[in-house]
Amino acid sequence: MRQKLPAKGMRALFSVMALFLLFGNIVYAQTTMLNGRVRGDGQPISGATLTIVELEQTAGTDAGGTFSFSAVKPGTYTLTVAFLGFETYREKITVGEGMSPLNINLQPSDGEDIGEITVVGYASVQRKDLTGAVTKVSEKDFNQGPFTAPDQLIQGKAPGVQMINNSGQPGGETTVRIRGNSAVTGAGQPLYVVDGIALDGRSPRPSRSAAVGSTPGGNPLVFLNPSDIESMEILKDASATAIYGARAAYGVVLINTKRGKAGPLQVNVNASTGVASLMRRIDILDANQFRSALNSYGITGGDYGDNVDALGAITRNGILQDYAVSMSGGTEDAKFRASVGYQDQQGILDKSGFKKIAASVNGNFRMLESKKLGLDLGLIGTQTNEQLAAITTDAGFEGSLVGQALNWNPTEPLYNEDGSLNIKYGTSVINPLGMSGANNDHARVNTVIGSLSPYYKFNDWLEYRVLGSVNYSSGIRRASTKSWINIPGIVADQDGGALGGEASYANNELLTTQLTHTLTFNREIADKLNLNAVVGYEYMNFMYRGMDFRGINYGDIDIDYTDALQAGSSGNRRVNSFADPNTELQSYFFRAIFNYDSRYLLTATIRRDGSTKFGANNKYGNFPSFSAAWNIRNETFMQDVNWLSELRLRAGWGRTGNQEFPAGAAVNRYGFIDDNAIRPINNRNLDLRWQSDEQLNIGLDFGFFGGRLSGTIDVFDKKTTDLLYPTIPLYPNAPDAPIIWSNLDGRVRNRGVELALLGNIIQKENLTWNIGGNLTLLKNEVSNMNNVVLTGALSGQGVSGATVQVIQAGYPMFAMMTREYLGLNAEGFSTYTDDGFSMLYMGNPNPSAIVGLSTDVAYKRFTFSANFNGMLGQDIYNNTANTVLPITNLGGFRNIAAGLLDSPIQESLTNSASPSSRFIENGSYLKLANATIGYRVGDIGASLKNLNIFFNGTNLLLFTKYSGFDPEVNTAKGVGNTGSAGIDYIGYPPLRTFNLGVNFSL
Repeated sequence: MRQKLPAKGMRALFSVMALFLLFGNIVYAQTTMLNGRVRGDGQPISGATLTIVELEQTAGTDAGGTFSFSAVKPGTYTLTVAFLGFETYREKITVGEGMSPLNINLQPSDGEDIGEITVVGYASVQRKDLTGAVTKVSEKDFNQGPFTAPDQLIQGKAPGVQMINNSGQPGGETTVRIRGNSAVTGAGQPLYVVDGIALDGRSPRPSRSAAVGSTPGGNPLVFLNPSDIESMEILKDASATAIYGARAAYGVVLINTKRGKAGPLQVNVNASTGVASLMRRIDILDANQFRSALNSYGITGGDYGDNVDALGAITRNGILQDYAVSMSGGTEDAKFRASVGYQDQQGILDKSGFKKIAASVNGNFRMLESKKLGLDLGLIGTQTNEQLAAITTDAGFEGSLVGQALNWNPTEPLYNEDGSLNIKYGTSVINPLGMSGANNDHARVNTVIGSLSPYYKFNDWLEYRVLGSVNYSSGIRRASTKSWINIPGIVADQDGGALGGEASYANNELLTTQLTHTLTFNREIADKLNLNAVVGYEYMNFMYRGMDFRGINYGDIDIDYTDALQAGSSGNRRVNSFADPNTELQSYFFRAIFNYDSRYLLTATIRRDGSTKFGANNKYGNFPSFSAAWNIRNETFMQDVNWLSELRLRAGWGRTGNQEFPAGAAVNRYGFIDDNAIRPINNRNLDLRWQSDEQLNIGLDFGFFGGRLSGTIDVFDKKTTDLLYPTIPLYPNAPDAPIIWSNLDGRVRNRGVELALLGNIIQKENLTWNIGGNLTLLKNEVSNMNNVVLTGALSGQGVSGATVQVIQAGYPMFAMMTREYLGLNAEGFSTYTDDGFSMLYMGNPNPSAIVGLSTDVAYKRFTFSANFNGMLGQDIYNNTANTVLPITNLGGFRNIAAGLLDSPIQESLTNSASPSSRFIENGSYLKLANATIGYRVGDIGASLKNLNIFFNGTNLLLFTKYSGFDPEVNTAKGVGNTGSAGIDYIGYPPLRTFNLGVNFSL
């Protein structure tokens, strides 16, 4: 039985509580809160360190520049504020009850913002010491939106960088190209380095290749939580990238995650939710238009009396959720940061979506009384779960969900009268709702990255550091298609034969280990001459292996086939496994930056890489670079030019390499076939050598009116030779003959001009307005090549084996080579130049210009930002229009593109939709990619700090003449190991999102 407290006890308890409250009020009355905001150049400064000198108390500023000391005794103290690139603030303040928040404005050091620290590979340098082409994008400049990977944060933000979202699938792959396209084989993606750890660049998510076709790949960066990213540096010219040698041919992107800051424990919370919908439709016939078309052509039948939107039936409004919590703090000698994030994004197609849980912890510690010994550590752990729609890159329309919806007869119901799905057995017409219901495809990827980096500072100018890291990731994929869907190779035999259905299971593993030793030196070695140098040794080991199982004929069993793989037909099971030869990379590197009087700078870099991927006669390669800069602004004759805050001329040359091709390509390799016989799959080439990329860069950095207007301009010329390519020897020439990797004659040249501008238009206490923009002009050309490489494979009915792109001397990379379409003749048939026998150069998928534009406005507590990006001068081959929506569909009672009825000449129903320039379209576009409006509520009480409410949208406006879902597209249509560009084939449609969120600190 519950006992009551006696009355006497109750009085005693109330007395104790009253004394406790009185004591607390007395203590609280003896202290007060000191808070405020720190700004610099009119912008809030995140990460500034504030110190109350007499009390030895420190605090840091958050993302909004606010700070607070929770309990300070009344009195007079010295307050200092320090932040790199600004003069240290020092002032006497009087702390007392009821004092107002402080507003502190920092002044840039030396009148210019060139003290910013930039990571350029294995060590950090001040921006004023840079001689190469490097663009840094900080957190405050990132794109805003529900992004799943950090590469999406910088789209449109850096000149020379082309970033494409290949797919609307949440977590889908992207294409990033820096300064043009030079990758004959492979993806041509830059090297990504996270906190000094070089990534493999591949995703362990297994592919799926079955009766429904091959599915698009995943983004290898999705294991990173975008809210954990502090900044990203894009190294573009060879003078900046050469220190990464063999892996830097396509540029380098350095991703720096947030670290702990000294001060009291601070907890940051971000939460948002939103909705995603279809951004744009392809113009096809509705039911009434379809009926009219049937009548126009005199077609009887085909009108089933309904009014159906098949694409709308398989799409939905997807719910988006994103939550992240981080905490950081500590002393100058022991700082830490820990975070956890959760994302849940429903796709706009039924049965598709992406979930991620990511956690990280890092610490920075200084030991010994001298503080010379230190240790940095980090750990990232992530699990992603994807549900994938039946979207393919190479199947016909009957194997891809979007293609099925586009050509579904809009007058035919999707359901029968009894409520069952209308499955059209015996035809090639697939009900998209049926396909969505029959398909189950799930992928899970686990990633763990751990690093330890002890270091010892011998003195202020000499430091030795070791970095050891392990990057392990594994991917599992379970996929199945039910037997009742009428797809050839899957559907059950209606006469009682094959049971139908298919299932697959796959598991891949990636393991990368890295050990890096560096010795850095930074001091004045002579009067006015400073040397910043780093010398190092690095060893890396790459492992990749996996297996997959595929079975068929499961029949109508009421469980997922992947839970009973053994139930399929025993004679049709396929098991495959692989283990690539481990690749080892051993490297030595050195970089020296000489700075004389902050006027003349010289940088020299050399890296020597040895890789087991190359032939025995060419295992090692040398990658040098040299660059120089003249800081004209610091010359004596410029000192009286007050309106000019920065003027610096840069020039550099360097050579990098490329090892983006399969492991073991230079040696004899063998594989097993189904009867356990061994066959050769790769012939050795002892002379296989490094692909060479040489680049010349000339740049100018400038700033006017105290930095109110600043910018850079770079001119570059990049030449790629010794192109790596797999060929099949003339003898034997059987389809399964072993390939041999070799170096092609020829050269790929990318030339261009990059311009970036930033203007601080208005800088007032309650109103700021900034505008930034960048423009890249590009020209791409292949020369001196004796070979002609065919790529750009088309898919769909009537185009089997057709390609529309070449890599050939005299043309740009992936030039569109096909027949020239001249229009329809009087009978409604297509006509071509030279009757269609000549294959002519008809299109260039490489943009001639890349643009980015951003602006942000802050008025009192309100903020607004908007970011545009676009590409000009690119062509797109619309494979969807070619084979999914041609006029021939109408005779088979399937839908067609609405534009086919706009021609003054009625097109014949038997006109072949053969590949031609008819389907090459102008892919130029400008997109309002994201916009955000926010309101800073500020502090609420003593605990909730810097509350900010925001609302943002992505893919808000699109200006283009392209007829497909989105001109920002790149379906993988390469042949073999060769890449492709600018082909659009019934991909996952792009999303438009609206998101509401809050962030605050505790």
